[in-house]
Amino acid sequence: MNNLFVYCEIEDGIVSDVSLELLTRGRSLATTLGCRLEAVAAGHELGRIGEQVFPFGVDVLHLFDDTRLYPYTSIPHTSVLVNLFREEKPQIALMGATSIGRDLGPRVSSALGSGLTADCTSLEIGDHEEKKENKVYKNLLYQIRPAFGGNIVATIVNPECRPQMATVREGVMKKEIFNADYKGETRTHDTNAYVHATDFVVSVINRQIEKSKTNIKASPIIVAGGYGVGSKENFRLLYDFAAVIGGEVGGSRAAVDAGFIEHERQIGQTGVTVRPKLYIACGISGQIQHIAGMQESSIIISVNNDPNAPINTIADYVITGTIEDVLPKMIKYYRKNMK
Repeated sequence: MNNLFVYCEIEDGIVSDVSLELLTRGRSLATTLGCRLEAVAAGHELGRIGEQVFPFGVDVLHLFDDTRLYPYTSIPHTSVLVNLFREEKPQIALMGATSIGRDLGPRVSSALGSGLTADCTSLEIGDHEEKKENKVYKNLLYQIRPAFGGNIVATIVNPECRPQMATVREGVMKKEIFNADYKGETRTHDTNAYVHATDFVVSVINRQIEKSKTNIKASPIIVAGGYGVGSKENFRLLYDFAAVIGGEVGGSRAAVDAGFIEHERQIGQTGVTVRPKLYIACGISGQIQHIAGMQESSIIISVNNDPNAPINTIADYVITGTIEDVLPKMIKYYRKNMK
């Protein structure tokens, strides 16, 4: 088995953030394994993909430039990856846990009989001992994610089947340039050698793409509320506070399920992952699913009337009290003292 592959999602000639984040982590894993980092891009007008991915340490870029491959449809992209992977035999394959990745990943892993771990929160390299067989497997991919409703953090390994496949949601991994001058090799493939004419049975006639009205992922300050906020009306305090300090409002899954806040602002394993400079958690207990989406925040402040709330264990500062008592005082203070 050979190298580490990352499938890159492309929209209008731009590589998605989640793919660049996976290339960042992939570069680190490939260095640990002593193998090459290879990227796969399938679409149309891909002439500028190399300049976007090579700075992230990509050694080989596989290009499938064909008008029929854009926009994404399931069958031809599956054929491209399945046949490429059969040819190249990667030891690891990564892709984003997006609508595309969640469609493509299971199809590819099923065709190759390799297995797939979805929505990983961490990827590491390590060994695994199979005691019954008295056998040690070296340099496996540790695919780490919450399991059983978030009650445990599971480390999943795939000792035998290849490639070891995993998906990761946007924002979970850091996006960092490896070397701005890094130059890799570009291999342009003939799409017809990897797909059949019948793979293009589905054609996209029209696409309607609506951009999200909120962008909490990019906000340096987030005020997030949980079920402990108590009501949709009490969430107004969070919006008022966020407006004063220049932040965005987010919520836990429990708050979303209760109807306190809309789903597009949900933070956590089933929402978005954020890395703000300041994260203020109001009435959030701190279940594993939520912590997975915000634990990389630079500074975490917990406002909670329960001094033993799990989120307090990862918070830099803890304010014990109710939202109704604490937030109005903070709003008043900031309005008075901020220039």
